[in-house]
Amino acid sequence: MKTIKLLAIACISAITFASCSDDNPTPTNEEEVITTMRITLTPVGGGSDIVLESQDLDGDGPNAPVVTGGTLSANTTYNATIVLLNETEDPAENITTEVAAEAEEHQFFYTATGINPTFTYTGANDSNGNPVGITFSLASGSAGTGTITVTLRHEPNKDASGVSDGNIANAGGETDIEVTFDITVQGTVIAV
Repeated sequence: MKTIKLLAIACISAITFASCSDDNPTPTNEEEVITTMRITLTPVGGGSDIVLESQDLDGDGPNAPVVTGGTLSANTTYNATIVLLNETEDPAENITTEVAAEAEEHQFFYTATGINPTFTYTGANDSNGNPVGITFSLASGSAGTGTITVTLRHEPNKDASGVSDGNIANAGGETDIEVTFDITVQGTVIAV
């Protein structure tokens, strides 16, 4: 008889615990899928656009991203615009609009190796007056060969030293996407 009572108590306890489960779990904020970064560089004063692009249609799959660099003219200023896409969707989802809508939580950073361009944030700032960097200008500098790396940080510390000027060293946050493009800066050929 004692065994039956203990078994009944155990069953009632199990039913009670099962019915108390949380029916309203906390929603998670999933990261956006970014398959493509496209940067269009338009020379100030005229000329053909240069398009830098990284496309990784299988995401973390076995295929490496296809990265297309470009050739810039020396001592030329370019106006640049970044577009981020999720091309796993049909039609492709423009992630750039979400970055703009969540401007306080995002910032692009630009660095160069082997060449000496100057980057300047342009376009709209976030509501605190800090840059986002969807648009920027690039002054190409002197001739050479190297790379330009473009990084999008999620929740950087925009008040940290140098961050609003584009220094990624103190930014913190998480990297949403980072792409390194091969770049050639060509000088003007003078006929003799």
